[in-house]
Amino acid sequence: MSSGAASFIPLPPAREIPSTFVASVKSWWAAGEKESAASEERLLRKLPYFRPAGSPASTPDHAHDVVATSSRVELDDPKQYLNTFSITAASPSAHAPPPAVVLHGYGAGLGFFFQNFPALGKWAGKRGSSVYAVDWLGMGRSARVPFQVKAKREDIDGRVREAESFFVDSLEQWRRKMGLETMTLVGHSLGGYLSVAYALRYPTRVSKLILLSPAGVPRDPDSTVPSRELTDQQTLGANSDDHAELATSRRVEDLHSSQQQAQKQESRSRKVFTYLWEQGWSPFQVVRSTMFWGPMLVGKYSSRRFIGLSDEDTRAMHDYILNITLAKGSGEYCISHLLAPGAHARRPLVDRVDKLKIPITFVYGDHDWMDAEGGKESVERMRQAGNGNGRMYIIPHAGHHVYLDNPKAMNDLLVKELDRAADPSRTSYSP
Repeated sequence: MSSGAASFIPLPPAREIPSTFVASVKSWWAAGEKESAASEERLLRKLPYFRPAGSPASTPDHAHDVVATSSRVELDDPKQYLNTFSITAASPSAHAPPPAVVLHGYGAGLGFFFQNFPALGKWAGKRGSSVYAVDWLGMGRSARVPFQVKAKREDIDGRVREAESFFVDSLEQWRRKMGLETMTLVGHSLGGYLSVAYALRYPTRVSKLILLSPAGVPRDPDSTVPSRELTDQQTLGANSDDHAELATSRRVEDLHSSQQQAQKQESRSRKVFTYLWEQGWSPFQVVRSTMFWGPMLVGKYSSRRFIGLSDEDTRAMHDYILNITLAKGSGEYCISHLLAPGAHARRPLVDRVDKLKIPITFVYGDHDWMDAEGGKESVERMRQAGNGNGRMYIIPHAGHHVYLDNPKAMNDLLVKELDRAADPSRTSYSP
């Protein structure tokens, strides 16, 4: 625990990842809202300037020029709220760039970005701006409200429109409640997809988009291998010399080739998976249905996917993921309406992104299972539409969770892109 948090009520350490049935039962029994809040706060307390709810120090201390807090922001319907983490400057600048709003991917939560908050907080303090991380409605620790789509299965456009609106409308209500004029949206995976959907719906409210391994970009239905999220280990080898590299055709082709190889190795169970997907099945629903075995299942994922973290951080991430996974199913049921089996968008972003006239940055890991071809084509379509502010980068030693696998390289790029001024005459995809 950081020294800045030493005076707060101590939190118990995160539980060990269960390796026995008895330990799994104990973890399952302990899960709930109280444990969920503690698991998130355990990650946020790593910031020395984080102030837990109810703490007497609600303003920056002498050592820091920002303060971080966590809150629930009620929407128009008081039963709906978005869990919000805020980093605000002690001395806001009248010339500050728009605040950054970080948006997580499918079934995740804002705690996934705990290694990125220090760099983003430093940026906020230096620029006199703010950084927010928000849990989508129905995910993370936001309100788990019923998710329903009334459109018939064959009405693809109707299904997509309703599912997107569930998230986009709630984010717009959140923006109004927070009093923000414009925002830079930093979205990962499904959060990247929804960030584009929001920008298309409310173009005057978004200053730029930074899309981290965004879902739903390419047209090719066989371009991604989402099963790798459950089988791949965390990509290791990140070091202080790493930096984001402008994507070249060769790098994109290499990524595509590795994904094609993984496609060939997929099992025959894909047909069953496809059927369940179309029926609205959710992988988190399966974990919840196993009840006492759930913590062990999540533990197998956590132990593999976060192998590069310290033991303490791995346990903390596991506890956090477990609690948001076991919470009531809600926004997760959007997935079959927005994406077809294989994480292929029913309305690919590559066919829509050229309508936007703002800077858009695509970022992929060099071991990503999300296809970068869609990002490459999107930048080109933007250029053809007169928007030269498209960029695309590859992060070394990183998979789909680029921000977590190589936080140093990702943080350097985030700060660079947050400070980047629009240049209509330039595109930075290297052919």
